[in-house]
Amino acid sequence: MSFNFFAVIGEYILFISKVFARIRYLIKRRFEIVIQCKKMGIDSLPLIALTAAFTGLVTALQAVYQTKGYIPVQLIGVLVGKSTMIELAPVLTALVLTGKIGAAITAEIGTMRVSEQLDALNVLNIDPKNFVFLPRIIAGLIVIPLLTIFAMIMGIGSAWYFSWLRYGIHQHTFFNGMKSYFMPTDLWGGVIKSLVFGFFITTIGCFMGDRTTGGAEGVGRSTMQTVVYASILILISDFIVAALLFNTF
Repeated sequence: MSFNFFAVIGEYILFISKVFARIRYLIKRRFEIVIQCKKMGIDSLPLIALTAAFTGLVTALQAVYQTKGYIPVQLIGVLVGKSTMIELAPVLTALVLTGKIGAAITAEIGTMRVSEQLDALNVLNIDPKNFVFLPRIIAGLIVIPLLTIFAMIMGIGSAWYFSWLRYGIHQHTFFNGMKSYFMPTDLWGGVIKSLVFGFFITTIGCFMGDRTTGGAEGVGRSTMQTVVYASILILISDFIVAALLFNTF
């Protein structure tokens, strides 16, 4: 059991190294990267907007409820801003995109594998690693941080709007407190996390799709494994990256 676990990790590392060894084909595959950016990014905007908006609403509601009588109202914006930028926007966006982007990549590549389309590319002397895998991974590394920043804006904006409607917290009070305690590491910490999450989502999606066997049942199994493994790695890497960035070790 443990041997198989380490064998899969070794296969995954070798797979990633072989894909990134084709980085010289990046310019050649630029149009495919743009197509994947559109599929991953623009098509995901409504989902991320909805998720981030309600995350902001819940954050504002809980912030006011849990701190009532303990901290001044002008610090509500600080609490919402920091928690959204550092933790909520990167993690929740990544988990949502795992189910959308990661699963879609695995299902698409897994179908290509079981229907022997990837083998056909090899016969035509077209390397799937630079034609299929590399554009999806690079697109994910571009798009997921941008979607995370969008989620930060939506989350903070919806949190302020709810605070204003429900508790009468003025715009100046909310955002001035946030600005007073803002540190660049709050924003960059969330962006760096999203880069790490995007790497895991896309690479695991490609890896699990490439090793799919067993027809339609195998595609479903690989898709499920992608969502599970990527979600677990997102939560583990969230802790590790946060500890390294914010010097808590």
